[in-house]
Amino acid sequence: MLKVQKITPNLFFASEAEEAVKYYVGIFKNSKLGRTSYYPKEGFEVHKQPEGTVLTVEFELEGQKFLALNGGPDLKFNECVSFIVNCDTQKEIDYYWDKLSAGGDPKAQQCGWLKDKFGMAWQVVPTELMDMITDEDREKVGRVMTAYLPMKKFNRAALRQAYEGKRELAVSEEL
Repeated sequence: MLKVQKITPNLFFASEAEEAVKYYVGIFKNSKLGRTSYYPKEGFEVHKQPEGTVLTVEFELEGQKFLALNGGPDLKFNECVSFIVNCDTQKEIDYYWDKLSAGGDPKAQQCGWLKDKFGMAWQVVPTELMDMITDEDREKVGRVMTAYLPMKKFNRAALRQAYEGKRELAVSEEL
């Protein structure tokens, strides 16, 4: 028996669990597929899935274990639950933003949030954002909030500039 994580996010898909898991595992470098279970013929009157259809897929992203379940079309993802991807560089923000938003809902993009092509909500953020918005200096927090609220994809340099109270970013500054 495998060691089980105490709390595991369980993601309901209509019928695309396996496709979604392969998509996510292909995006995150430190990831892996786990076990797959299939619907049996028993219980068809309840689950209404043909025998042999994928029921669940275990997977891991960056050390976090998940379970994807094909539960039918009745339940949909919404913004009440999202996953935060903390990024150390602008290059990393750009990578995850571009990969996760591909085929997703462009109208659902704001403040680093996006919806992927399966309807899952993600927030791709600079790692230092929480330090910036929890700073005791309320002026710094206000400047950062003013800078990031209109952003779709986060711009680390612009956030750092706002935090530091600078008006213009030096051309040579590393993202």
